[in-house]
Amino acid sequence: MDIPGTPLARRRTVLAGAGAAVASLAVGTPAQEATAAAGAIPKGLTNRQFAGQRVIYSYPGHTPPADLLKKISAGEAAGVIFFGENITSEKQIASVIKQLVKANATSPVQLPLLLMTDQEGGQLRRLPGAPVLSEKQIGNSAHPLATAKSAGTSAGKNLAGVGMNVNLAPVLDVYRKAGDFIDRHQRSYGTHAAQVGALGAAFTTAQQHTGVAATAKHFPGLGAATANQNTDAGPVKLSQSLTVLRTVDEAPYKQAIAAGVKLVMVSWAVYPALDAHHPAGLSATVIQNELRTRLGFKGVTVTDALEAGALGHSYSTGRRAVLAAGAGMDLLLCSARKVSQGEATVTALTNALHDGTLGSTSFRAAVSRLTTLRAGLR
Repeated sequence: MDIPGTPLARRRTVLAGAGAAVASLAVGTPAQEATAAAGAIPKGLTNRQFAGQRVIYSYPGHTPPADLLKKISAGEAAGVIFFGENITSEKQIASVIKQLVKANATSPVQLPLLLMTDQEGGQLRRLPGAPVLSEKQIGNSAHPLATAKSAGTSAGKNLAGVGMNVNLAPVLDVYRKAGDFIDRHQRSYGTHAAQVGALGAAFTTAQQHTGVAATAKHFPGLGAATANQNTDAGPVKLSQSLTVLRTVDEAPYKQAIAAGVKLVMVSWAVYPALDAHHPAGLSATVIQNELRTRLGFKGVTVTDALEAGALGHSYSTGRRAVLAAGAGMDLLLCSARKVSQGEATVTALTNALHDGTLGSTSFRAAVSRLTTLRAGLR
């Protein structure tokens, strides 16, 4: 994810026109709740609609383009990610979300859209307001556990107040040195895995009690990245030992998973101790063996930005999507602010499903997990 500049000032206004959008996401229908319990996939979908259940779109500017609304109405999108450039105020983005929800009402997939943003706190906030404190400030506070819980609650209420239902937070990276990649924007709770895990779990539990799903990131950890190792910009290799990787970087995920975190975002760095040949988000070893089998995560996996520089320039958007899906990523995050990127991703997944590059059994399992997530949102 790209890092924004100074966050927008908080608007203390009552949201006008947001009620319908919020209401339609606030409580699942009985049918949706039954679907959540069973993980049942909507019936009668075309291959393209089936593929669309794994894709998050983005768009430029303040107004969602007509072609995005058409994709949503056609049942070819799982949801939308919002960035700072999409948001001018709470009232404005609530109105946008109302449009998206209206388009989704005519979709053959009668499940809530995944409407998400990065609301980590501190410097990285897409929406004005809570959580005001950064993760580092929370970790350094007088009562960190209580402060983390408060941040999680306030983040969830803030996002739910405009109709969003997924937060791409908390960050569970355990940073090593002051000023490194994660610390320079105060995105880590601290340098001790136990503290990071406890505070991340507290944030997660509190936020999810508001009905907004949490996302633990960036598995298996970017805390060892130096100031110049930015996966958005180029390839990153993190060469800590397997022992360090598991006892430090992965350790906070045990607490987050125990707390019931709904999603885990996997990083684009390469970890030779696990897989020397593939970025984590393209590695079945990392996703299937380490995250799912060793740590027992049963929720939704989500990629970091699909266009990230860490994957180099030799792969098209579609190729990246197919490789990630094949490795075990459930949800593909198209963050380039181009509806065409989401379309290309859906097309590539559709073709790969049709020609057998992606097996139907694992594809259905991914969509089933996403169905459960969407149907269970409040």
